[in-house]
Amino acid sequence: MQKKILHILDGRPKKITETETVLQPLPHKDFRFANPFIVLHHMLPETIPAGSVRRIHPHPHRGFSPVTIMLQGEGFHRDNSGNEGHLAAGDAQWMFAGKGLLHSEGPTERLLREGGNYELIQLWINSPARHKWDPPYYQLAPLETQPLIATETGIQLRLLAGHYDGHTGPFKSHTPVTLINGKMNGGAQLQLMARPEYWTLLYISSGQIRLNGETINEHQLVVFEKENDEILVSSCEDTTLLYLCAAPLTEPVAASGNFVMNTQAEIDQAKADDKAGVFGQLSN
Repeated sequence: MQKKILHILDGRPKKITETETVLQPLPHKDFRFANPFIVLHHMLPETIPAGSVRRIHPHPHRGFSPVTIMLQGEGFHRDNSGNEGHLAAGDAQWMFAGKGLLHSEGPTERLLREGGNYELIQLWINSPARHKWDPPYYQLAPLETQPLIATETGIQLRLLAGHYDGHTGPFKSHTPVTLINGKMNGGAQLQLMARPEYWTLLYISSGQIRLNGETINEHQLVVFEKENDEILVSSCEDTTLLYLCAAPLTEPVAASGNFVMNTQAEIDQAKADDKAGVFGQLSN
C-alpha cells in the first residue's frame, strides 16, 4: 500500500559560515529529526568565477557522518586523519567523524582557478551511541561504483548506500541506511519501495513531482509515515531527487554546532575539547 505523507518541509536559507549559505529543510521548525537523518543541507547551484579563493576552513565534528553528494562541479575534502578526496559531479563521500576530527571542504583548486558550476547536498547521518567513540574513517564513492537501480525510460537512479532491488550500494554504515540519488525526465513515473517502520524521506533538489495527489516543488522535503511500503512518483518536469530510508535510531539526540551526541554533557565536552585543541590541527 502507498505511504501517506506526514510533512512537506520547505528548505530555508541557513548561514553556515560568514560567506556560505545553504538551504536547510531538515531540521525544520515543524519537524526536527528523522533519526538517524539529522541535517540536510543543499548548497544551491552557482557559477564560481575564475580566479576565486574560497574554502570552508577546518572545523571539528564528532558523533556522526557528514555525507556529501556532488551534483555539479568538483569538490575537495581533507581531514586530519590523513584522508583526502576529490569529487566530480555524481560522486559522493561518507566521512565518519567518530570520536572526532577536523576537516576542510570546498571547491577544488582547479574549479576555483578555472571557474565553473558548483552544487552539492550534504546529509548528517547519526551514529549509534556504541559507535560514537570509534576511530574516524572515510569512504569515497565515484559515480561508476554506484549501481543503477532503475532502467525505465527517462529515469536514472543510483544506489549510494544500503540494499535495493538486489543491488548493494558502495557505502557501509553502522545501521541500515538506503540512499538513492538520481534524475527523472518530465512525464516519467517511478515506484519506490520502502521498508515499513523505517523513516522514509524524499528531497526534490530541482524540478517538480506529483505524489499522492500533492504537488511537491523543488527544495521541498517529504517525510512519510512509517506504515506501508509503496511510493509512486510522477515527474511534472525534469527532476533531480534524493531518496532516504533508514531504520529508526531510538536514542536521545543532542545536536549543537558541529556535534551530534546523546546528551548535553557530551556536547559540552565536545565544545571544551575543541577549545582545548583535542581535535588536533589541519591546514587549510
